[in-house]
Amino acid sequence: MIPDAHHQGRPWPAAELRRLEILSSRLVTSIFAGEYRSVFRGRGIEFEEVREYQPGDDIRGIDWNVTARAGRPFVKQYVEEREMTVMLLLDQSASMKRDTPRQAKDRVAAEICALLAFAAARSNDRIGLLTFTDRIEHYLAPAKGARHARRLIAEVLRASPSGRGTDLAGALDYLERVLRRGSILFLVSDFVATDFRVPLAAAARRHDVVAISVSDPLDEDLPEAGLLRLADAETGALRLVDSGDAGVRQAYRAHAASRRDALARTLAGAGVEHLGVPGDASPVQALTRFFHGRQRRLSR
Repeated sequence: MIPDAHHQGRPWPAAELRRLEILSSRLVTSIFAGEYRSVFRGRGIEFEEVREYQPGDDIRGIDWNVTARAGRPFVKQYVEEREMTVMLLLDQSASMKRDTPRQAKDRVAAEICALLAFAAARSNDRIGLLTFTDRIEHYLAPAKGARHARRLIAEVLRASPSGRGTDLAGALDYLERVLRRGSILFLVSDFVATDFRVPLAAAARRHDVVAISVSDPLDEDLPEAGLLRLADAETGALRLVDSGDAGVRQAYRAHAASRRDALARTLAGAGVEHLGVPGDASPVQALTRFFHGRQRRLSR
């Protein structure tokens, strides 16, 4: 259950799209593109799959997450190719449209997608998009170039989803059917979803998956504001709660913490790296810090 809120759902104006493109281009040029390239091209090769360890393999290539699950060593397999395929999986369910103190979660997600799209375009990589709710909303096949990146961003900003719920498992299954080779997957969502552990683990065995969770302060803490009508944005279920009751607020925080911990366990178990981006944070700063950290981990 999440606090009821109104979302206009109108397409963003062309001027706003242009502003976001200019902002993203400047940030990518000055800060972000170098981190993107160094993280995913540290050895000038592309991740393709994992395979069982063989004598003589470089132990630095061991995938410790897969090894721990399988009980025997596995190594990451790479191919000699300079260009990559980057896929954005974007959650456009109703819970992504609730306003934060700074801006709606779907706008934060759009800025994240814009930054990643322009970074891929400037690195001459293919970039594609899959948007989903409780169904597949739109699939844009990977392609190169700034024009394609702009088309992708326009699709993100102007979309009018027909679904309200979240079928993350279905989106991952669909992507496995249409992607022919290992790719970099950025999964952008608030992860208000269930039963996606198995397809996520399957995707992580074939692709390099990064989960980017967009959150709202109200996802974590209920304000003390007396009687509140809470609504589930995806199902429409309503509940009246007394937020003035300390016990109610504590139970709300405990439930949020439990859901957060469960997500962390699911992602770690699948071998997926996780970046949390609060709705009142700067997406470019969050992404830059994440890539700095990933670069350090990979260089050890």
